[in-house]
Amino acid sequence: MQDFVEVMGMVIKTMPVGEYDRNVTILTKERGKISAFAKGARRQTSRLSAAANPFSFGTFKLFVGKTSYTVLEADISNYFEGLRTDMEAACYGVYFLEVADYYTRENNDEKEMLRLLYQSLRALQNERLPNLLVRYIFEIKAMTVNGEFPGIGQDEQADESTRYAVAFIVQSAIERLYTFTVTADVLSQLGAVAEKARRKVMDRDFKSLQVLGKLCVENPG
Repeated sequence: MQDFVEVMGMVIKTMPVGEYDRNVTILTKERGKISAFAKGARRQTSRLSAAANPFSFGTFKLFVGKTSYTVLEADISNYFEGLRTDMEAACYGVYFLEVADYYTRENNDEKEMLRLLYQSLRALQNERLPNLLVRYIFEIKAMTVNGEFPGIGQDEQADESTRYAVAFIVQSAIERLYTFTVTADVLSQLGAVAEKARRKVMDRDFKSLQVLGKLCVENPG
């Protein structure tokens, strides 16, 4: 008897396999981060071709093998098309996917990281929110969700508005995160807080950050 499972999640990484297949990493609500084969997904006529791309969010029907999953069907509800036409937003989006991949594990409860990733990608498509602000909120909340954000030390230089913003990010529900903007000074200080914390707790140099440094203009002013 064949075993099947249906999961809700987002494709956070893909790799070509052979001539026509892809291996996809999906961050799921039910099973944490999983890896699955999408057979024939590199063929233009494949019904899995769009579903096997990063940022694709929806429901995936999987065959459960002895050692791996295989994608049989996918019902994608959000492709985050806005990121595919905005190079800078796409750079930030790929960085968010890398951070999600870094933090998540198979069979862990990763619902909060999936929700954070989804809401953060939506925020990148909101023209009223600066991409840098979305990035700093995402970084601080990702570290918070995983119990690693060290906070702001009492001896660190930070305005009260910055401390309030950090406290709001740490304490708020994910759905409320992207409901505020800040001044240029506070944005700069948030960046310093997020950068210091990231370098302290994440033992990886993310490739997407290198791309951001070359291709994206990170100027809060």
